[in-house]
Amino acid sequence: MDRGIPTEEVLAEMRASDPPVQYLVGTPKGRLTKLEKALLEKPWQQARPGVTVKLLPQEGELYVLARSADRVAKERAMRRRQLKWLWKRLSPLQAMTLGREELWMKLGAARQQSPSAWRLVEVEVEATAAKFTYRLNKDKLRQVRRREGRYLLRSNLTETDPAVVWSYYLQLVQVEQAFRHLKGDLAVRPIFHQSPMRIEAHIFVSFLAYCLHVTLGRWLHTLAPGLTPRSVLEKFATVQMVDVHIPTSDDRTLILPRYTYPEPGLRLLLERLKLNLPDQPPPRITSAAGKMEVTM
Repeated sequence: MDRGIPTEEVLAEMRASDPPVQYLVGTPKGRLTKLEKALLEKPWQQARPGVTVKLLPQEGELYVLARSADRVAKERAMRRRQLKWLWKRLSPLQAMTLGREELWMKLGAARQQSPSAWRLVEVEVEATAAKFTYRLNKDKLRQVRRREGRYLLRSNLTETDPAVVWSYYLQLVQVEQAFRHLKGDLAVRPIFHQSPMRIEAHIFVSFLAYCLHVTLGRWLHTLAPGLTPRSVLEKFATVQMVDVHIPTSDDRTLILPRYTYPEPGLRLLLERLKLNLPDQPPPRITSAAGKMEVTM
C-alpha cells in the first residue's frame, strides 16, 4: 500500500489478525528522522540494478530504506528547476514598491507555486516596512540532498532478501497501473447501482474487461513488441459497422451490414497478431410492411 492509505490502527489490526495479514506500506519521511541513527549503522544491499536498500528490524516490523539512482536524478532535477524559478521570482519582487498586504499576497503565491523549493529558503519580512530579505538555507539543502531518491517502507514480513522485498514493493506499481487501465483505457467509472446484484455484476464485467486487457498486453508482448493495448484498441476503433439501406421497387428495403475495410497499418497488425476478420454479414431484406427482416 502507498503511504497515507492505512492508519496505525489498521496496521495493528492486520498484525493481530489470525492468520496475520502481511503488508508492505510506504512510510512518511518524518519517520526517517527517528530511525536515521539506527539506519546509518546498517550496510546498503543491492536489491536490483540501480536500487540499494537497508533493512532494519524493529518492534516486530521490518523497516526498508530504499535508494534509487533514477529517483535521485529525477528529484534533484525537479528541485533545481523549482529553486531556479523561485529565485527568479523573488529577485524582482524584492525590488518592487508594494504595500505590505500586496507583498504578502505575492509571497504567498510564490510559495504556493513552488512549495518544495520554498522550504529551502528563509524569507524574512520587515516588521514596519514592505521589504523582505531571503537566503538559501544550506543546512536544509544538505539534508534534502542526503535524502534524495530515498523512501522508507515498513512491513511485518520476515523476509531478509532485499531482492524479494523489492519485488513485493513493485506489486504496488502493478496495482496502480491496473487502476490507470481501468480508468483510462477501459473508461470504467463508478456507477451507483441500487441493488447488490447490479453492483456485483458491474464489478464482474469490469474485472473481465481488465483480464482481457492484460491478456491483450501479454499477447502483444510476444507477437508485436512495442505496441500497447491502448494503441491497438485505437487502431481497431477505425473499423466500424455500417448498415447500407437500398430501397427496392416493391417498397421493401435491402439492408447490407458491412464493416469498413481496414487500412494498410491495421492489416499489417492483423497479420502480426494472426487474426482474420470474419466474412461480411449476409444481406437482409424487409417485408413489404417494413416490420420483418429476412436474411438472404
